[in-house]
Parts: sequence; C-alpha cells; structure tokens
Amino acid sequence: MTVLAISGWGVLSAAGPGTDPLAALLAGPEPTPPTSSVEAPPKGTPAGLGTEGDQPPGLESIPVTGLDVRQRLGRKGTGFLDRATALALVACDQALEHGGVVVDDSCRDRVGVVLGTTQGSLRSTMDYSRETLVQDRPYLVNPALFPNTVMNCAAGQTAIRYGLKGINTTLAGGRLAFLQALRYAQNALRRGYADTLLVGATEELTDQTAWSMRLSHPDADTLAVGEGAALFVVSNAAVGTDPLPHAEVLSVVHGYAPDGAVETGLGGCVRRGLAAAQVDASEVDLLVTGEVGNERRETAAATTALGDEPARVLRVKDVLGELQAATGALQLAAVLGLQGGSEGDGRCAVITGCDADGGVAAAVVRRWRRDGATGG
Repeated sequence: MTVLAISGWGVLSAAGPGTDPLAALLAGPEPTPPTSSVEAPPKGTPAGLGTEGDQPPGLESIPVTGLDVRQRLGRKGTGFLDRATALALVACDQALEHGGVVVDDSCRDRVGVVLGTTQGSLRSTMDYSRETLVQDRPYLVNPALFPNTVMNCAAGQTAIRYGLKGINTTLAGGRLAFLQALRYAQNALRRGYADTLLVGATEELTDQTAWSMRLSHPDADTLAVGEGAALFVVSNAAVGTDPLPHAEVLSVVHGYAPDGAVETGLGGCVRRGLAAAQVDASEVDLLVTGEVGNERRETAAATTALGDEPARVLRVKDVLGELQAATGALQLAAVLGLQGGSEGDGRCAVITGCDADGGVAAAVVRRWRRDGATGG
C-alpha cells in the first residue's frame, strides 16, 4: 500500500488557525468547546450565519471566527465565494506556504487537489433555487452565483487560483469524505497520475446546514454544529527520506457495517489497516475518533481490535461540534498537533470514522518528531 508522506498543511477550525490551537484545546483533562455561546458573523461576510434568530432551536454553533478571506487572499475573485470554498482556499494557501510548495510551469501539471465534502455549499444551492422562483421573469438570477451550487466548486476554485493542473477530484462522502480522499490519493500516486496532491476536506456552517443537521441527526437536541477545513500536502516520497516528513499515512481501509454492526465492521478495518501498515497494536498510542454526542461505538470497536485502549483517546467533535465532511481532516490535524516532543517519535495513531449508512473506515498514521515545526 502506498505510503503518503505529509510535508505541510493548512488548518482552519474554531480552535484557531493551525494544528497547535486544536491540540491545546484537546490537551485538557476535560476538553470543552472554545466558547459556549457563539455569535454569528456580521452580515456581508462570505456565506455568514445570517442574523440572530435564524439558527434552529436546540443547536449550538461553533464557527470559525476571525477569518478575513480578503486579507489573506486579496479582493480579486473573492466577492462571490461561498463559505466552504473560502475556507478551502485559505487552508490551501496555508498548506502551500507551510509545505514550501512552489507551483510553476515545471510542475503544475503534476500537482492536483482531492477534496472531500458532504454536498458542497447547501446554502448556495438553496439560495440559487429560491432565486429562480422569486425573481421577475424571465428569472433574472445573477449568473455569478451559479458556480457555487456545484459540489466541486471548492476544488475547482482551488485549482484555478493556484494553477494546479493535475488531478482535480471532489468526493461527496459526508463523515467519511476525508478518509475517502486519502484512499483516492493513495491510488492516484501509486499509479503515477500525480507527484504531489493537496488532500483535504471543507465544511461550512450556515443556517441551511444547521437546519439540515437539526432535522436529520438523532442527537439533534444536544448537538453542537461546527465547521472547518484542512488540506495536507502529500506525496509518495520513499520512507526514510531526508528530511523526514511530518507524518506518514501508512494505510487507509474502508468497509461496510450492515445493520448497525459497527464494532465488527470498524474493528475489521482497524485490524486490516494495521496489517497493511505492518504496525503492531503495541505501537499505537493515540486513537482519534469521529464520534459525536453520546456515541462510543468507534472507541469500543478500535479498542477491541487493538486489544486494549490506547494511552490517549481524542474526540475532536467534543470541542468543534458536528463537522460532517471536515471530520477526518481535523482528526488528522489533531494528530499532527500532538507530534512534537516525545509524542511524535515514530509512534502511531489510528483515525476512525463511520456514517449513518453503515460506511466505516480507519487510517494508520505514523508521527515523526519535528520540534518547532508543527504549528502549520
């Protein structure tokens, strides 16, 4: 199985930019969300949350705050960005900078992007559909709003802005989207379709996505809804190269757990992942799950597969809320945030995920100590 070497990343979450704030937020004995009551961004920001009172009852919002897209990217081309795309673009900008990647004519055909999503920008799709019904005939809808309605908008805009002419793929996989993107990247690099890939996921928090979660999630009454984006610079550089990568994704395994048999299905993914990575369970000291609310299925499945609960178990949604497609990307960000010092010297982490339809997945990640270079 192709090993993905991670040489840089860009991370945006409610904890703050980069991996260090997220790791710090999770480091306490009882991790808590960064704020207990979050005000909506002011109107006029790209795909903001709207006015107070628009959010569905019973849901706490945990948005990315302090994001100034125009300050980071400039005014050109940012006027009609939806929030999911804006998050992805800023994360990509950070990842290229952090990884020291210079995209020019000598390499742009071999640099691509693989991005996970749930369904693109739900707000853009619904707003555009509404416009076609309420505007004067012959339906005078602003055509500049249409590109935001397609699911691959964020990946397309990323490639356009940064001149990436290689693979451009969007995977609409919900909670498992990022782990699907990692597996896709493994296959693409193994087959020689690209030299470098920006692999990640993005999810926006808007009134529409909050209402969608309110109406569909079984724990909606106690659910906090978040957002975020993370992109990672990956390649299939040979193991042991100098300098060491920040981390290596050794294996990614997907499966299906019918009739709610998550423990069996996900446990099988963890075991197959360890076997493919040639890693013994004793080397795993960190488990990062995609659980939310009262869920404990992933922890139980991984613990059974490993033979014992790892020294540390993290649940990023306890502090960031339900992240949908961005879940796996921020799980990996949490792993990278903990790689400094003694926690990163060749030890392994397992990332797990499952969705409501029975999909399950697990990834095995080896962290390397890169003191002073983990912030992203």
